[in-house]
Amino acid sequence: MSSPSSEKSSLSRRAFGGAVGAGAAAAVGLPAAAEARERPFRAAPRRGGRRPNILFILGDDLGWADLSSYGSPHIKTPNLDRLARQGVRFTDAYSGSATCSPTRFSLYTGRFPGRTKGGLAEPIADKSAGLEPTHPTLASLLKDAGYATALIGKWHCGYLPDHSPTKSGWDEFFGNFGGALEYYSKLGLGGEYDLYEGDAEYKDLRYYTRILTERASDYVRRDHGDKPWLLNLNFTTPHWPWIADGDTEQSAEIVRRVKAGEKGALWHQDGGSVEKYTEMVEDLDRSVGEVLRALKKSGQERDTLVFFASDNGGERFSYNWPLSGNKGSLKEGGIRVPTIVRWPARLDGGQVSDEPVYTPDWTATLLEIAGARPDPAHPLDGTSLAPYLLRGERIAERELFWRVLGERALRRGDWKYYRGKDGTDHLYDLADDRREQADRAASEPGLLAELRRAWERTDEELLPYPKP
Repeated sequence: MSSPSSEKSSLSRRAFGGAVGAGAAAAVGLPAAAEARERPFRAAPRRGGRRPNILFILGDDLGWADLSSYGSPHIKTPNLDRLARQGVRFTDAYSGSATCSPTRFSLYTGRFPGRTKGGLAEPIADKSAGLEPTHPTLASLLKDAGYATALIGKWHCGYLPDHSPTKSGWDEFFGNFGGALEYYSKLGLGGEYDLYEGDAEYKDLRYYTRILTERASDYVRRDHGDKPWLLNLNFTTPHWPWIADGDTEQSAEIVRRVKAGEKGALWHQDGGSVEKYTEMVEDLDRSVGEVLRALKKSGQERDTLVFFASDNGGERFSYNWPLSGNKGSLKEGGIRVPTIVRWPARLDGGQVSDEPVYTPDWTATLLEIAGARPDPAHPLDGTSLAPYLLRGERIAERELFWRVLGERALRRGDWKYYRGKDGTDHLYDLADDRREQADRAASEPGLLAELRRAWERTDEELLPYPKP
């Protein structure tokens, strides 16, 4: 049964959505002119059409407000802004976790990271864990349904010889296995070379974002015959080290330190700036634009569902306002991410949705849209958004759940339950307080207890973290 607080939550969320469509720029931090072009999401049911190609693009450590269409005052992202104008922009979309590999586990499996051993690493930093090849994935299920599948870019779900995209349902893989690499030399966190085609090393010392953009553009231009395709395009931009295209001297210095055995050299703690970060995000935008132009020239734009998001919240130089927290935290800034969906054949453009959604939902959604069946032995934790997106059906009230070591969070409607590493429980009404500064725990003790119990019920189903 819904409490008075939850009923108020639902109403306030709808009111917020209406404010967006009416052009209330202050509500989401956008320029008034940009927001005036948006309207609240409304499905436009259409019959027929082929199963879509799926171009699923992830940025790496991109903050919620790092795009100009999400309110950045200093970063210009015209290509992603255009994508948003042509599709649906989500204001309350979340990643499956607060760091790289757990979110990827939640995307590839459609399940909470804590359901698999590899998903307990936050993130994977060595070769001890990974996505088991026996576990069904988005790629393997779509492949069974007749899709061609490819992953280009960052994998970060395990290392050779036991773990690889080609062992988990992707027909093709070109990219890096680890969580980060130096953009020119392709040296990873342990000083190893980390650029592969399939399971074999591939030598190319050009700037990494250029290589991935070229590969992805080639893939979408390719003749796939009658097969629809899935392309997971996982950029490492704008993840550290803070090296933009052309920064060869900075690259050489980091490589020198890595080869000298300096641990953490790739973290680049003594480098970077807001200006350099801006340069990297704008380069990501240009790269996405190049791939989208290749898609348009191929004649497949209308029948391709394009998805863009970040794998988690922003890092050191991100612009997350008005959210608090960043990557690694279950505060809003660590898990709320920019999210855009475009599918010209089925979705009208110029729309904005404030429905709370997160990574496992998109797995369930894509499987339903593609006509693929989930494996009943590995039930999904996400909710398919296809009825909402394509037929305008209401999304039933549900709970979005997160767990990282030392932190917990759960969202129901506009209410968010959060416990940080200090062990104190907090309650926030995100409709009025996205910055999570007005703690309602004392004034809503019953609701706090209810949400805490809900979090603990789900937690009991998950694997425990290994003991230190």
